[in-house]
Amino acid sequence: MSTESRFTLDDRLPEDYFTTTLHADVRHGLSSRPRTLPPKWFYDKRGSDLFEQITRLPEYYPTRAEQEILTRRAAEIAALTRPATLIELGSGSSRKTRLLLDAFTAGGTLRRYAPLDVSAAALEEAGHAICRDYPGLRVAATVADFETGLALSDEPGPRLLAFLGSTIGNFDAEQRRAFYRTLSRSLTSDDVLLLGADLVKDPATLVRAYDDSAGVTAEFNKNVLHVLNRELGADFDPDRFDHVALWNAEHERIEMHLRSRTAQTAKIPDLDLSVDFDPDELLRTEISCKFRRESLTSELHDGGFTVRHWWTDPADRFALLLAVPN
Repeated sequence: MSTESRFTLDDRLPEDYFTTTLHADVRHGLSSRPRTLPPKWFYDKRGSDLFEQITRLPEYYPTRAEQEILTRRAAEIAALTRPATLIELGSGSSRKTRLLLDAFTAGGTLRRYAPLDVSAAALEEAGHAICRDYPGLRVAATVADFETGLALSDEPGPRLLAFLGSTIGNFDAEQRRAFYRTLSRSLTSDDVLLLGADLVKDPATLVRAYDDSAGVTAEFNKNVLHVLNRELGADFDPDRFDHVALWNAEHERIEMHLRSRTAQTAKIPDLDLSVDFDPDELLRTEISCKFRRESLTSELHDGGFTVRHWWTDPADRFALLLAVPN
């Protein structure tokens, strides 16, 4: 079969999704204190390119650590799960996924890859590349926001749902509870969850991973202001903000902030909104929760999942786990 006939793209987002969601997130996050913005607005084309650079920085270990585990364990995961469908949430470029696709296609069970992402362009590009490189595979891509509901098609089972990159760490405890409940309702007893999670470690190592010496993460963080300027007609001056990465010991998470250098006002005409910043006031742009085995296993159990396998890289920096619905 041709590449075109094996690739489908189902866009389930409303036509005004990005405008409506951006307006709501910015109005809510910047009208309250402490001021916050969700990290999904980092990822325009420039932001995605900057994040790809971050994954190759010496300080940023999570991508390499997860890839080490996948390299060592993909064949074992394939033998344990034998999926007919691989679903991936927030698939992006699907780069790491190829380690799983190689193992699953070698195992002879995989028939379909079902990536889900908010970016139709990323899905289109990755989907056609995977169809080209895996001639026996169908790619059924879905444009959707898994944070607001999980839109799974009727894929052949058993299904393995992969949520990699420790993206789960961008959710606070309450958001994770809701997410696990949504997942457990969407999966059957034959399905399996493959989850990547960054682990608690020396705070200095963690802070360096989010505040690199080359300043790439600082540019990535400030990119959200460029997005607001372009999409909402705002007049943020990124040079009047400093990038800050902090370790929150109470919640065991890294927090990324933009700190206002001076008293300043940013105008956002599309929202008829003015935002006054005090000197040194923080605007939180991301949380990245870090996990311990006992507590993560416990919260997954409370959310409807039993952890069956737990693997780490040789340095115990990152975990990859298999869990099944209770």
